[in-house]
Amino acid sequence: MSDLILTSTRNAVTTITLNSPQTRNALSMELMARLRDVLAEIGEDTSVHAVVLAAEGPVFSSGHNLKEVRGADLERQQEIFDLCTQLMLTVQRIPQPVIARVQGLATAAGAQLAATCDLVVAGRSASFATPGVKIGLFCSTPGVAIARALPTKQAMRMLLTGDPISAERALELGMVSDVVDDADVVEAADELAAKIAQASSATVAIGKEAFYRQINMTVEDAYSEMSRTMAANAVIEDAQEGIDAFLTKREPTWQGR
Repeated sequence: MSDLILTSTRNAVTTITLNSPQTRNALSMELMARLRDVLAEIGEDTSVHAVVLAAEGPVFSSGHNLKEVRGADLERQQEIFDLCTQLMLTVQRIPQPVIARVQGLATAAGAQLAATCDLVVAGRSASFATPGVKIGLFCSTPGVAIARALPTKQAMRMLLTGDPISAERALELGMVSDVVDDADVVEAADELAAKIAQASSATVAIGKEAFYRQINMTVEDAYSEMSRTMAANAVIEDAQEGIDAFLTKREPTWQGR
C-alpha cells in the first residue's frame, strides 16, 4: 500500500508522488485513502511548510479506477465518491499550500485533484479533461473543483464536451498558475515551493484557511470576516517579528507562531 505513494522532504518541502504508472495513476480507493492519510499527517507536521504533489509516468492521473466503479452497487459507489471528497477537502484543509506538478494528462478526478490544489505548475505538454460525459458518467464531483477554477461557461464546456484543454489554455482560464517547458517543470515547482516555504508557516496557514473561507462569501461578509482575520494575524509573534524586521531593515526570524 505504501508503494502507491512516495514521499520525500527537503528544506521544509515535502514532495508526494503518485506511484502507480501502470494504472495511469488511477485514483483507486486504496490510493485515495493513502494519499488522504499522508496529507493529513503532513498537515500535523509543523516542520513542513509546503507540499508538491507529483506523479510517476506520463499521466498525472487518469481519474477514478473504473474497474472499481463498474458493477458496484449504490452503497459501494457512494463510498468511492465520499472518499474522493474526503481527499479533496484534505488538500485544501491542511495548513500547508499544495502545489500540483502536472506532466502529461490529468483527466476526470485527476483534473479535479490538480484543480483542487492551491497552485498548479504544468509542463507545456500537459492537458486537462473531464470526459466522463462520453462514457455516461458526468464528472459532477470534478465539476466542483473545475467550476471554482474556471469561468462558468468554460467549466461547462469542459464538462459537457469532455474535450481536453492545453496547459496554456488552462493558464489563460485560471486553472493553472504556471506553465513551463516540460524539462523545467520539476525545477519550477520546487522553486515555487521553496519560495513559499521561506515565509512564516503560521502566517501562510492563516492565509490559506482564510482565503477558502471567504471566497464564496458576499463582499460585505468577506470584508467583515477578513478584517477580523487580519487583526488576529497581526498580533501573532511572527507578524510582529516580520513588521519589526521590515522597519529595522533586517531579516526576520520566524518561530511558526
